Amino acid sequence: MRAIYPFTAIVGQKRMRRALILNAIDPRIGGVLIRGERGTAKSTAARAMAALLPEIKVFAESPFNDDPESEETWSDWVKARMESGNHLEVETRTVPFIDLPVSATEDRVVGSLDIESAIQKGQRQFEPGILASANRGLLYIDEVNLLDDHVVDVLLDSAAMGVNIVEREGISFSHPARFILIGTMNPEEGDLRPQLLDRFALSVDIRGIQEARDRVAIMERNLAFEAAPAAFLKKWAPEEKKLADQITQAKELVRAVTYSSRDLVAIATLTASLKVDGHRADLVILKAARAQAAFDARTRINDLDIALAAELALPHRVRRGPFNQAEVTMEQLSERIQEIQDRMVGQGESEEESDEKGEPSPADEKKK
Repeated sequence: MRAIYPFTAIVGQKRMRRALILNAIDPRIGGVLIRGERGTAKSTAARAMAALLPEIKVFAESPFNDDPESEETWSDWVKARMESGNHLEVETRTVPFIDLPVSATEDRVVGSLDIESAIQKGQRQFEPGILASANRGLLYIDEVNLLDDHVVDVLLDSAAMGVNIVEREGISFSHPARFILIGTMNPEEGDLRPQLLDRFALSVDIRGIQEARDRVAIMERNLAFEAAPAAFLKKWAPEEKKLADQITQAKELVRAVTYSSRDLVAIATLTASLKVDGHRADLVILKAARAQAAFDARTRINDLDIALAAELALPHRVRRGPFNQAEVTMEQLSERIQEIQDRMVGQGESEEESDEKGEPSPADEKKK
């Protein structure tokens, strides 16, 4: 098996790494688009993130990586076998990393129904597609800007809904399609349509590192990895385990992270002041802020979480106003958020007076 370059050994590119980590903590954020020139570790980071994630439990024979502990997400394939009284074995698998080819067709992506078998034999046969293989894993699309727009639409719809439904001639089949969507592209080869661009939750623009010492570190680490992959992986294993454990703990904590009315107003005021179209950005910032707080082992979001989330959620959505440049800097976002918070305090709303909100914990559900 080919050795995967360690995620923690990647030099620089902090925004890209943070965007991937936040999506790993909470895939509901909605994926990340990484835009940059060739040779900036885009695909390396995506593959390294998949290798970093813990193994998952699945039904052994299921082609959809169904989660045995999440009955509400089971595919029609599992439901049919359960209803027939079949016993399905459970096994552990590594998190799937699926590389989507640019030439992929819609049927190859979503799968296909055998209409002839359904009509003649009354049997519903489904040929799984790429979305089936990607469930509960990472779906990587290199040169996403060269992919057919309709296929991109289908992918983004499935990523948003968490389920893939195929319907043909009155026959349907559904299966879970919960995955971390990672798209990479070189802007020099053309951009995505604004409608598709907005569907990616987070976006990062990366460039080659200019600092000489960092460039030397990149060369040294890559040469060491190529010369002795096993030794290189062993050297970085403690850092990999540390980050993997931190992500695992954050995944368990993220749903317990709370936020206040004050936080919601701050996010809404920020996006409104930047003239961001639609409401997707507001939701993305909130989800990413909660993931950031969980990553830092906190159960309450703060202004810095909001700023860090906005730094990743807004660059590809802001088209006019004071932030009309290619990047929205942390300094500008922090200043804007501070202005909003000061104004709210001046109007008499303090953080303590705001109602805390969040998803119910398992303990809360039991109390109900």
